[in-house]
Amino acid sequence: MKAVLTPSGSAQDPALGALVAERRRLLNLGYRMLGSVQDAEDIVQETYTRWYTLSEEGQQGIEAPLAWLTRVASRICLDHLASARVRRERYTGEWLPEPVRHSATWTSTGHEGGDDPADRITLDESVSMGMLVVLDSITPAERVAFVLHDVFCMPYAEIAETVGRTPAACRQLAASARRRIAGQRPSSSTAQEHRQIVTAFREACETGDLDTLVALLDPAVESRSDGGGKVRAALRPVVGREKVARLFLGLMRREPEVELVEEDVNGASGVTVRIAGTTFAVLTLGVHEGLITDLWMVVNPDKLHAWTDDNTY
Repeated sequence: MKAVLTPSGSAQDPALGALVAERRRLLNLGYRMLGSVQDAEDIVQETYTRWYTLSEEGQQGIEAPLAWLTRVASRICLDHLASARVRRERYTGEWLPEPVRHSATWTSTGHEGGDDPADRITLDESVSMGMLVVLDSITPAERVAFVLHDVFCMPYAEIAETVGRTPAACRQLAASARRRIAGQRPSSSTAQEHRQIVTAFREACETGDLDTLVALLDPAVESRSDGGGKVRAALRPVVGREKVARLFLGLMRREPEVELVEEDVNGASGVTVRIAGTTFAVLTLGVHEGLITDLWMVVNPDKLHAWTDDNTY
């Protein structure tokens, strides 16, 4: 007898617990697909709604309910990504992924197995802001194939059912995504090196030490800010170490009561910017060969609920 979920949430089989527990995995999947916690939660809700609306016979006819949930969630994500491109064109300024905290919820050190282990990336790496920014630059089909295979270890045959293409085509999609990611993403620093650079950056900003701050930045460093049209933010990337350094020191001078706090952001050391104890910006840094290559600052309040609300994620 297979597990049967009913709209009331009751169970005719202990396997119900496994289906409910799948929610966290689906949230992780949705976030990597979409770069938004709210959108990921909506995807998961829609996925379970589709399960609940199946008849008892329909549920019993599904051989692997957990795999079914993953496929359905992935299909919804694929549709959402296609429409997201249009919405982004109307977005004010730069669009950045929503930052997340509490890394235990969003990262993991293990894999589920599967073929091509050399192609795998860890869940920790896949949730980094740098990776999410790059994922947003590839096609929806490439993103889905790459995330399902390289991160969640789904076989190409199952991915084919999700995206409506052949396994060979899905393999090519993932390979294309992998090449584009490798071409844009600098090699990562160790966690300790990254943390040391973040600390040095914070201290230079707090002390107003322009020379030290400039020395921490790559000559071609880029700073991107996401205000979503709701908070004042640079509408275009700020490029170059002198410009970026003066940008951040200027922000510190304009807000004399500002506090910079090092905190886990997307599984790595980052900085939250607070005034009177309230977080109004979250900053993540890309580091390569001891220099900061990218700064991503989210000030859109709609993307800061993890810091401004009493939520569980």
